[in-house]
Amino acid sequence: MQKNQIVDLEITDLSYEAMGVAHLNGMTVFVNNALPGEIVSAKLLKVKKNFAFAKIEKIKKESPDRINVKLRQWVQTGLASLAHIKYDKQLEFKRNQVVNLLHKADLDNVKVGQTMPSPEETGYRNKAQVPVRAVNGKLDIGFFRKHSHDLVPLTNFFTTDPEIDRVLIKVRDILRKNHVPAYDEIHNKGEVRYLEVRRSKATGEIMVILVCLHKDFPQLKEVTKEISEIKGVTSVVLNHNPKKTNVILGKKDYLLWGEPQITDKIGNVSFKISPQSFFQINSLQTPRLYDLAIQKADLKPDDVVIDAYSGIGTIGLSVAKHVKAVRGMEVIEPAVEDANANAKLNGITNAEYVVGKAEEVMPKWAKEGLKTDVIFVDPPRKGLTPEFIDAAVETGPKKIVYISCNPATMVRDLQLFKEQGYDFNEIDPVDMFPQTPHVEAVAVLEKIEKR
Repeated sequence: MQKNQIVDLEITDLSYEAMGVAHLNGMTVFVNNALPGEIVSAKLLKVKKNFAFAKIEKIKKESPDRINVKLRQWVQTGLASLAHIKYDKQLEFKRNQVVNLLHKADLDNVKVGQTMPSPEETGYRNKAQVPVRAVNGKLDIGFFRKHSHDLVPLTNFFTTDPEIDRVLIKVRDILRKNHVPAYDEIHNKGEVRYLEVRRSKATGEIMVILVCLHKDFPQLKEVTKEISEIKGVTSVVLNHNPKKTNVILGKKDYLLWGEPQITDKIGNVSFKISPQSFFQINSLQTPRLYDLAIQKADLKPDDVVIDAYSGIGTIGLSVAKHVKAVRGMEVIEPAVEDANANAKLNGITNAEYVVGKAEEVMPKWAKEGLKTDVIFVDPPRKGLTPEFIDAAVETGPKKIVYISCNPATMVRDLQLFKEQGYDFNEIDPVDMFPQTPHVEAVAVLEKIEKR
């Protein structure tokens, strides 16, 4: 097998990145945009010792689960790499990811629920971060082709709220009209690196963030004025990112016009969202995710809850009405300020947030005599540190509710909790990101009573 060779392949499975999996001459071949049950003629793009990557030249036998998508770019860029698969099969694929991870960990006895479908299959994202680059000498927006920094221009982002798409196009046109140079990452020059647009489904408020190489540029005043006139826009912000980096946002934000925050809701709880606040992407599915976690936790009115990795307080403030008290912590100071302000905004008096690492704050609270009943944790993709797990166990909660955006690190962490006297018997997958391979999951760990 060699590069550029055309081969016939039978697709037998999907990888966790949603690539078709085939086997040829003892080698695994990953085929973009191919589905199980299909026979394809494919061109080998990269050949390694034990595996290869290929792209479809022709589908000889098509899967009944295939959807012919309008824009292949959605699949090519990874923006919506499951867009060519029927939605019920996407849900099945996500559940299977969790089942396979548990099987690898010898945890076949753990029950895996059916994946909770999203109320919206497309147009669900309340935030878009899109690169701004020059394509054929003209400023454009779009998405990078998978595993590259080649911009594929787009005007329809498919998974994003259509109102956000509308604003992105208008801002793109304003930048073009005012001859603002797009960022050139090779030479680290130009002006606008990314456009970020956030929209509240609850209030319709829209925040536009220009991620720029410099704090100021000649056309900024006129650009700000024109963006402020776009219907629905309530906030225009410049984020300054002067570094040669793949990280999207810089540390400093400058309010150019309008309100410093937008307001959104999860269920009946309102949240003020700052430019850098973490807020769940799928506004309609988030309350269902939290309701599931709350229901599984079987909370009692006299429970004391810790909201770890609290962000702006989304989980803790959603839980507050069910329990006696919520205590939360977060390392990002502005997020803690937002969390306490959000408690005040909603008239919630039994929730309090502090700045600090959970690994340090939780043992301190335990030494001060805080009796913890339940810990809620929703960590980043890398999961929990062993130090966090030790600290959580030291606090002695009856239950730990683990909400995860990465089942691989979740299963690893659940095993570590198991070693320390906590057990679980079920994981519930939740589809927060339709059309993509990502799956959220909820598990409740309970302290094993010693006999």
